Amino acid sequence: MNTEERLIDMEIRVARQDDLVETLNTLVYRQQKKIDELEALCAAMAGRIRELALNASQRSVAVDERPPHY
Repeated sequence: MNTEERLIDMEIRVARQDDLVETLNTLVYRQQKKIDELEALCAAMAGRIRELALNASQRSVAVDERPPHY
């Protein structure tokens, strides 16, 4: 293999690596965006669960009382 062929081979490898790095960078960006969305969703769900638990604890007092017609 002469010098020109080796240089061409290295240029091809660098071009493939650049493409791979760009592909991986795009993938990491998309994954981080999805992680951010899921974290926001989990935070919203946790807040909703806390709200429902608070409402349930407040209602349980009223549920245990006898209705006025007894």
